[in-house]
Amino acid sequence: MPLEDLVIQVRFHTIDPLRLMLYRRVFVIAIAGNGLLAASKSVVAYLSGSNAVLADAANSFSDVLYTLFLVVGLWLSQKPADPSHPQGHSRFEPLVSLVIAATMALTGYEVMRHSFMAVLGQPQAIDPGWPTVVLVGSGVIKAGMFWLVRDIARVVRSPAIEATARDNLSDVLTSIAAMVGVLGSNYISPLLDPLAGVLVSAWIFRAAYAVLSENLGYLTGRAAPPEVIEQIIRKAKEVEGVEDVHQVIADYVGPQLRVDMHLDVNGELPFHRVHEISDAVTANIESLDQVDLVYIHVEPAPR
Repeated sequence: MPLEDLVIQVRFHTIDPLRLMLYRRVFVIAIAGNGLLAASKSVVAYLSGSNAVLADAANSFSDVLYTLFLVVGLWLSQKPADPSHPQGHSRFEPLVSLVIAATMALTGYEVMRHSFMAVLGQPQAIDPGWPTVVLVGSGVIKAGMFWLVRDIARVVRSPAIEATARDNLSDVLTSIAAMVGVLGSNYISPLLDPLAGVLVSAWIFRAAYAVLSENLGYLTGRAAPPEVIEQIIRKAKEVEGVEDVHQVIADYVGPQLRVDMHLDVNGELPFHRVHEISDAVTANIESLDQVDLVYIHVEPAPR
């Protein structure tokens, strides 16, 4: 038998059924909520002629589109490790988040272009009846979606789902901005309706930038925050036999951290005891939600 057949080359990986269940719950919430809002806003925008409501409808349609990307990305990220990806497929998740950011930016561009054209044209005062109803309803629904999705994101520690939760919160503000534009077009100036569309597009760009910058960090090996490094060191020193920690290099590989750590232990200890200490430190640190893998190098403590 060839030597390579005797060496483990693929990481053991199990699928967490709770994580999959929570992912499915997010998909149902996102598709149902965003689909309902996109359809209702489109109808009201067509009947009322409101650029602000149309901008918010386009935002909801982009939410439906990126949810479909999210389904694909999270499905890929949960595939077990194989010879082509021996450490697993977790990096697909922040990669999909970049697609989400690009979709949001494209939507923001289209909304801004349409709104500027309306500003340069002949804007009309908008009847506040149905637009107000649909925008208030949108704000309430999006607030509920934000709370539900944010709680799930905290459990599964998924950057893509955290991005979805933040987008739901930003959608509450875009609906408020659109409603101010509709009401202002009646009581102040017709220009306020398309100007609200411009404000909505600016907020979409802001949300897209936040998603983009965070997930680029996950893909390019951004360092762990200082407070997480301190937590890792504390977890290591909790293990009996660890005299000191003199190196911790923690960076993101996908949405979780890989930690390279050097420990000092008594150089007179038997090898088996040193191995037990190393395993205990590994288990202690990998119990942290942020950490995926720990690589331990043990050295004799200076005397």
